[in-house]
Amino acid sequence: MDYIKETDEVYRSQGPLTTVTAGDIAFLKERALQNVRRRVRLCAHPASEDPLHEMLIVHTKTAYIPPHKHVNKSESFHIIEGKLTVFLFDDTGRILNVISMGDRGSGRVFFYRLSSGLYHSIFPETEFVVFHEVTNGPFCRKDTMIAPWAPREDDPGGQGIFLDTLKNKIGRGEPV
Repeated sequence: MDYIKETDEVYRSQGPLTTVTAGDIAFLKERALQNVRRRVRLCAHPASEDPLHEMLIVHTKTAYIPPHKHVNKSESFHIIEGKLTVFLFDDTGRILNVISMGDRGSGRVFFYRLSSGLYHSIFPETEFVVFHEVTNGPFCRKDTMIAPWAPREDDPGGQGIFLDTLKNKIGRGEPV
C-alpha cells in the first residue's frame, strides 16, 4: 500500500495511481476498529483542494454519522461490501426517503447519487460496510451543515434514542 496517514480516520493515496486489494480493505477495517468514531477513509484524490474527491470508506456497525447536508455538492455511493441504510430528511427532520443498500449480490440498491442539498445520514447494518464515495471538491468543513435537530456525535445516549425513533417512524412520514 502506498498511502500516508493524515489522521486516525484519513489515509491518502500517493502518486498518480490508486489500487485497492482485499488486503487493503482488511487494513482499513482494522483501523476503523481502532479509532474513536469507528470509521476510516482512503482518499484517492491527491489533496483536499482537488475538484473531484473519490474515497474508499469503511464504517463499523457502531459508527454514527449525524444527519447533514452539503452546500452545492453532489455525492454518490457504490457499496462494495456490507449493508447500510440511507435516510433522507427535509429541513425539519421529516423522513423523505429510506434507501436500503448492499453490495450488488444483496438484491438491494448498490448505487445511489444525491444531487440536492437534503439532510442525509447513513446507518451501517453489518459489522462493516465498505463503500466508494464520489463528491465534488474542494473539501471545506463549513460546506457541511449538521442538522440542528440531530444528536451530536459526542452524545451516545441521544444517538440511541434518535436511531430508535427513526426505526419507529420509517414510512409514517413523521418528523424526528
